[in-house]
Amino acid sequence: MKVIHEVGTRKTAVARATLTAGAGIVRINSRLFSTLPQNMFRAKIEEALLLAGDAAKKVNINVRVNGGGVNGQAEAIRLALAKVLAVFDKKLHTKYLDYDRVFTVADVRRKETHKPNCQGKARAKRQKSYR
Repeated sequence: MKVIHEVGTRKTAVARATLTAGAGIVRINSRLFSTLPQNMFRAKIEEALLLAGDAAKKVNINVRVNGGGVNGQAEAIRLALAKVLAVFDKKLHTKYLDYDRVFTVADVRRKETHKPNCQGKARAKRQKSYR
């Protein structure tokens, strides 16, 4: 079996997933997925693995993630996992699309830039009417 590489991004977080033949071991930044604390972010990541079912138990996945915050990293990992599993098993692509489009297509929204003369706010300054 070939090694498969995929990338998932969210805001400034970038997750790179590598899939190899194995026994269903998932590592995130060299830590076993099962050792991560039980919280909302782990549930987000686990969603991609649960939808994959038996396909995820046949392979080992190693994910390297950096940049962004906790939520952005979790969503980038989820996207990378879903993409790499969809390449491994073609039927999963339609399954992910039917469940939620976020699993196959990156969310390209970014933070709005700050405007000048606005005391650090993102929206442009309101004009004065003087009348």
